[in-house]
Amino acid sequence: MRFKRIFLIVLDSLGVGGAIDADSYQDKNANTLGNILKNYDLFVPNLKKLGFLNTINMNNKESDAYYTIARPKNKGKDSLSGHYELMGIENSISYKTFNENAFPKELLETIANKTKKGIMGNIVGNSLDVINRLGARHLENSSLIIYTTGDSNLEIAAHEDIIPINELYQYAEIIREICEREEWKVGRVVVRPFIGERDDFKLTNNSRYYTLTPPNKSVLDILKNNDLQVISIGKIHDLYNGFGITKIIKSGNNQEGINKLTDIMDKNFTGLCYLNLSDFDTLYGHKRDVKGYAKEIENFDVEVPIILNKLNIDDLLIITADHGCDPTMPGTNHTRENVPVIVYSRIFKEPKQLDVLESLSDIGATIVDNYGLERPWMGTSFLDKLK
Repeated sequence: MRFKRIFLIVLDSLGVGGAIDADSYQDKNANTLGNILKNYDLFVPNLKKLGFLNTINMNNKESDAYYTIARPKNKGKDSLSGHYELMGIENSISYKTFNENAFPKELLETIANKTKKGIMGNIVGNSLDVINRLGARHLENSSLIIYTTGDSNLEIAAHEDIIPINELYQYAEIIREICEREEWKVGRVVVRPFIGERDDFKLTNNSRYYTLTPPNKSVLDILKNNDLQVISIGKIHDLYNGFGITKIIKSGNNQEGINKLTDIMDKNFTGLCYLNLSDFDTLYGHKRDVKGYAKEIENFDVEVPIILNKLNIDDLLIITADHGCDPTMPGTNHTRENVPVIVYSRIFKEPKQLDVLESLSDIGATIVDNYGLERPWMGTSFLDKLK
C-alpha cells in the first residue's frame, strides 16, 4: 500500500474534448473546458499549476501533478455510465433520455394510475426553474411535478408542506419500478423536494436518487469487502444505489461538498473518499450558462490550495470528470467527451504528462492496485507510472 488515503473528486460534466465516438452522439465539436476558455477569460492559477489546462491539448508542459485524459468506453454520456466506468463497472446499456419532448403519454398515464396522483409539468428544464415556474400551481392542486433535466433521469418535485417527504419517497419507489421497463429505461429517478412561497421557492437537502442496481461488483465493493473505508460525499451513494459505501455524507451544493471533504481530510482513515461536485452540470452545463460555468471553475480553483495543504504525505488526490456538458453546444444534453485526470501527491518527484488512458476505469483499477486488491471488471492500473 503506497497511499493510505485516496481522495477522488469528480467535477461533474467538465469534459476536455470530443471522444473518439463523439460523432455518433452528435457531439463532434464538443469541448466543455476548451470552449469555455474560448468564450471567457478563465483565471485558474492553482489548477493550471496542476496541469489542468494542459489536458485540452495534451501539450506535454511542466506541472506540479501528473496529468492526462481518459477516454469513455461505456455506452452513453450520462452520470450513471460515467461513474460506473470510473469504478470498473462495464455497462452496455444506453439509458434513455427524453430531452426533446419530455416523457411519452403512456409513461405518464402509468405513473398516474400507479401513484393515484395528478401529474403536471412534463417539461425539460433546470430544477429550480421548473419549480419556480410550476410551484404555485402545485400548491393549488398538489399534483406531482414531473420533468427531466436532459440527462437520463425522471425528476419528481413537490413542496414539503403539500406532500410529506416519506410519501414522496414512496411515489419515487413506484416510479423507479415503472422506469425499469425497456421502453422507458431511465437511469435515475430523482426526488426534488422544495419549500417556500410563490416566487421564492427553494430546493431542500432532502433530494434522493433512485438508481438501478449496478450490474456487477465495483471497486467500491472490493474496497468495502476488504475492510477499507469508502466515504461518499454528494450524490455518489445514490449513483451506486448504496453498494460499496461505508459512510454517507450529504451535500447540497459544490461549496458544501468541498467543506465536507476538507472536514473528512482531518480524520484518520484508510481507504477512499469519493466526492461529486454536481453544480457544474446541473446549474450551468444543462442551462448552457458559459459565464456561470466558468465562475464555478474559478470558485473551485480557490479551494485547491486548501485541499492540497490538508493532504498527508501518504495521501493521493485524483481530480477527474464523468462526461461533458458543453455550455456552448445547442440543446441541454450532456456531451460525449474525454475527461481530465489530475493525480497529485506530496511524494511525487517529477510529475509529468501520462499516456492517454483508454478508459475511465483505469482510475478505479489504480485505486485497487494501490491496496493490493483484486482487479475490477475493467481498467488498467497506472500506479507504477507514478514516481
